[in-house]
Amino acid sequence: MKTANFLHTLGWVVLIFISASLGQAQSKPPPIPQPTYANVAYGDHTQQVFDFWKANVDGPAPLVIYIHGGGFTGGSHDRVNASNIKRLADAGIHHASVEYRFLKHAKLPAAHEDVVRAIQFIRSKAEEWGIDKTRIGAYGGSAGAQLVAYLAWHDDMADPKSEDPLARESTRLAAVAPLNAQSHRTLDWWIENIPGYDKYHNPPDFYTDLRGVAQQALFEELSIINHITADDPPVFLSYRMKPDDQIPEENAQGWSVHHVNFGIAMEDKLLRAGVEVTLRYPGPQTRFENEIEFFIHHLSNPEE
Repeated sequence: MKTANFLHTLGWVVLIFISASLGQAQSKPPPIPQPTYANVAYGDHTQQVFDFWKANVDGPAPLVIYIHGGGFTGGSHDRVNASNIKRLADAGIHHASVEYRFLKHAKLPAAHEDVVRAIQFIRSKAEEWGIDKTRIGAYGGSAGAQLVAYLAWHDDMADPKSEDPLARESTRLAAVAPLNAQSHRTLDWWIENIPGYDKYHNPPDFYTDLRGVAQQALFEELSIINHITADDPPVFLSYRMKPDDQIPEENAQGWSVHHVNFGIAMEDKLLRAGVEVTLRYPGPQTRFENEIEFFIHHLSNPEE
């Protein structure tokens, strides 16, 4: 009887161990597929590279560009969501992931200049790689969110008279998804409007060694909300907290610098400009649950 009970117990232990092992295996993210083109250089600096995953489609197809976050000090274009790449590819949409210079390489607006050059370079490959230039979207979180919104909302930075063919390419987007984005780079606005944010978290030379009027002009240029106009593309904004959530005891600084109040300010200005916008945060139902649904809808059905 003791032997039977022991074997019965052992069987349950083995079953639980196998189930736990299978659960861990299932919870692992899928491996990132090998890019069609890896570490393609769009400039001379080692950071000025991108990866490109080509969807298996005939003819020109849409493209979604990912730009990572990391406070302009870290992150990597190699850290991409494999599921996003697959879902887009299944919908006939190419994917790219762009790297850029960090503050240790060059102060801002170097990162903004890099992503401008990157999208112009990518557009120059449209015929060779089967990209529809009119259907390019971009998404990114935090610092990456500011960079993609800068591309989407800034006046087109193409220079039609340039002798450089890349510089003649458009920088505008057909759809954009800034995730956990900061609307303003002027930190006084943060103190006045963001719960829990009561002191500057950036060093004085975060942007540049400029001071006074010149520095203020740069702050205004890099505040993405200042570039919103009626001709901007559809927007998907996403945040992790509700407007009335309490300040958390841990990592209050990180929570506050990605607060939904940034998104509410941008949503208000976008709506007043007549731009389609979805603002997603915990609670309310929205038209799109995530940025990939948003891109598939707008880039696969540009007339809608």
